[in-house]
Amino acid sequence: MGPGVTDVSKAARDSTWSEWRICVAGLGVAGYAAADALVQLGASVRVIDSSDSEGVRAKARILDALGVDVRLGVTSDADIDLRDCDVLVVSPGLPPHHAWIRAAQTRGIPVWGELELAWRLRDPGSAAPWLCVTGTNGKTTATLMLDSMLTSAGLASTAAGNIGTSLVDVVMHDRLDVIAVEVGAPQLPFAPSVSPFASVCINLAEDHVDHFGGFDRYREAKARVYENTQVAAVYNVDDPVTRTMVEDANVNEGCRAIGITGGTPRVGMLGVVDGLLVDRAFIGDRADRAQGLASVVDVHPAAPHNVTNALAAAALARAFGVPPTAVRDGLRAFVPAGHRISTVGTLSGVTFIDDSKATNAHAALASVSAYPSVIWIAGGLAKGQEFDDLVQRIAPRLSGAILLGRDREVIASALRRHAPEVPIVEVDRTDTGAMDLVVDRAMDLARPGDTVLLAPGCASWDMFRDYAERGDLFAAAVRARGGGA
Repeated sequence: MGPGVTDVSKAARDSTWSEWRICVAGLGVAGYAAADALVQLGASVRVIDSSDSEGVRAKARILDALGVDVRLGVTSDADIDLRDCDVLVVSPGLPPHHAWIRAAQTRGIPVWGELELAWRLRDPGSAAPWLCVTGTNGKTTATLMLDSMLTSAGLASTAAGNIGTSLVDVVMHDRLDVIAVEVGAPQLPFAPSVSPFASVCINLAEDHVDHFGGFDRYREAKARVYENTQVAAVYNVDDPVTRTMVEDANVNEGCRAIGITGGTPRVGMLGVVDGLLVDRAFIGDRADRAQGLASVVDVHPAAPHNVTNALAAAALARAFGVPPTAVRDGLRAFVPAGHRISTVGTLSGVTFIDDSKATNAHAALASVSAYPSVIWIAGGLAKGQEFDDLVQRIAPRLSGAILLGRDREVIASALRRHAPEVPIVEVDRTDTGAMDLVVDRAMDLARPGDTVLLAPGCASWDMFRDYAERGDLFAAAVRARGGGA
């Protein structure tokens, strides 16, 4: 059965999927969930992945038992054949210019990302609205804050998407009132039908340059979060590029642009007044007053960038009708995600902080800026970033730097140019045991009152399974030396 049996552009949950052949590219969390859902719906499914690791093979065995045609170790264009495919579903790990995507586009085969497939697979009788959160940094925290606010309002909610819970699984199996969707830039290029109830881009800084082939393309991907937004497109007043994104977006008729700011808000914004988070956007008499939502001290931790995360979450929650008390209660009940500005212990008067989730320079800047005297642990995969601006801004706070990972020299060079007085120790071990050596070297440099801060500014995949393993090993090394929070 070849392509074109029916119009796949109208595919939805209740379509006759048995009429289509779907190729799923990538067998990670998103790809596995996509293949599993599609075969449940009766589609003919093929999965391709360049990897042939044991973890991938384990997933492949399950899908094979379900009748999926799984092909692993596909590394060349000659190994793929899309002639009999109606749709290519791509995992977010594939860059938009990947050969498999180009091959599908050349043949006129529709390309869907995880978001697009999930949107089409919503139950037509009880589809939960999506509140979408993106940004170079803070999106996981803001998404979890949002979910906490929604839950505090008595709504059946969950956080899904880039946060690690498959959005396809959620829409297939959970009956919800609303979904807090964390959206990473790699998920956005192939999602033409998605129409969020409300959306926000918290901030924009250099990241994923290697994935997109340039900052401008990364920005274009992030801006897609606002496309087809129905009610509220939320931007950061203190990051003007996000406002430009909203102004350029093709939103639905009647959608409002809502600003958030760490200062006093104007009409149509949320902001901060006298230590309170306030709303001048979703109240009837917003020209004359502001509605208090919560205290800044309800935000944990109450660092300025995290207050911005809270305002982003509050704006989406208020757009959905969440009352002020639920915003406050949600912030108070919120539990920060792991490896995000987490104190893991103290040794000899030195505090050790795990911010392994700071995987780009913008996040590292926010992290280092929170402490006066820092031994900075940094390095990994730079993803095409440069670090000169970051080093210039944090140099006065640095008492030393411990660098590891494949691209550590990129950071070392920036430190030598802009902070030559800062002692640098490079750790060239590439096994996971390197973190023990990192902590020892940090203790050699640190003095009582210093903060040893793991805020790498880089991805972790050159040495670790993910940022969580990197942070866990850091914490374990501190505990092994007598520290421990």
